Amino acid sequence: MTEERPAEPLTEYVQRINGRVRAFDRRHPLVWDLLLTGFWVMAALIDFMSEGWRNIALNPDAPASLVLTLSLGLSVPLLRRRTHPRAALLVIAPFAVVNAWAGTSLQATQMQLLLVYHLALRRPLRNLWWATALVTAPVCLSVLRHGEGTWSQQVGSQVTAIAAAALIGVTIRTRRDYTEALEDRARRLETERDQQARLAAAAERARIAREMHDIIGHHLSVITGLADGGRYAAAKSPDRAAQALDAIGTTSREALGELRHLLDVLREDDTAARTAELTPQPSLTDLDRLITGVRKAGLPVRTTVRGRPALAPGRQLALYRVIQESLTNTLKHAGPDATSHIDLSYEEGGAVTLTVTDTGRGAPPDAPADGRGLPGMRERTALYGGTLEAGPRPAPDHGWRVRLYLPEENPQ
Repeated sequence: MTEERPAEPLTEYVQRINGRVRAFDRRHPLVWDLLLTGFWVMAALIDFMSEGWRNIALNPDAPASLVLTLSLGLSVPLLRRRTHPRAALLVIAPFAVVNAWAGTSLQATQMQLLLVYHLALRRPLRNLWWATALVTAPVCLSVLRHGEGTWSQQVGSQVTAIAAAALIGVTIRTRRDYTEALEDRARRLETERDQQARLAAAAERARIAREMHDIIGHHLSVITGLADGGRYAAAKSPDRAAQALDAIGTTSREALGELRHLLDVLREDDTAARTAELTPQPSLTDLDRLITGVRKAGLPVRTTVRGRPALAPGRQLALYRVIQESLTNTLKHAGPDATSHIDLSYEEGGAVTLTVTDTGRGAPPDAPADGRGLPGMRERTALYGGTLEAGPRPAPDHGWRVRLYLPEENPQ
């Protein structure tokens, strides 16, 4: 059994037809102008050929050639009513004056109201003043020459008709401008939405790049240190080499786990994404495991902690990643026999100061300046209004120092 299609509302049908007509007019404006102008010319000629004009003419004995000329002169210029309404009105004006002087009283003179409408629709409204005077002048001339009717009847009715035509034009113009303003606003909002989406995507890409740099860079540095140590220990102490291989396996699995968690956020599967979001990020409670892995890689690390930590998870993650990146850089650049010292100082209100120093030789001269390490640490710190300084330790000390300060957390 087929489902009956609901009847289409009349307003939607009319709007669809109107949209099609407007679309055709935009594609073929001359065709539409020729059709409407032909209609008005035909109406004027029918009035001439049927001699219906004689029923209201003040001078029914006017020559037929004059009436034909006036009929064409009052209707043909309407072809340019949309593109040049002022010029069309000025062309028609002499024919309207002759029509009033000769007393033919052709109904085609009312076509001037169509030009007044287009002036109000398409041109500055100040044009309506001289247009009103130009259209009213033939009526005044007719009253003066033929004395038909009173001034209040003739001039008043003409001014009323002009005002109605102008009011219709102004109303449609206002509605059109309002619609265009809404469409422009919608386009700007769409553009702004797309820009916000691109900015959000860029920020997300930067966050993912930062996380991947911290995860992969750190664990690969630890694995490299363990592999180097295991190679030297293989000949003299097989047990230590086996321990190094075990540590490499553990570190690799940790790296894969963290990387899998990060990539799960990008999956389209909502369940996987929610699971990834609910998986806890590293925090300060995971520092011991991080430091243990670095020590196994051959870097002695000493820690000093003052105060009691009371930080939000996001601030803890920032501290963890800065410590992780600092130790990674030490493993990569400090050289052999280097040591590292982590100094954490918690203050009341949530402020914290972190200082990570090493006794190595610092970054080599050929180290890339456009890496993600230091910029990533600064971005994490800036998220919480903090400051981060990184550079060589002041003389006479040797090595590198990273100092981070996070101010008190703003109350919500």
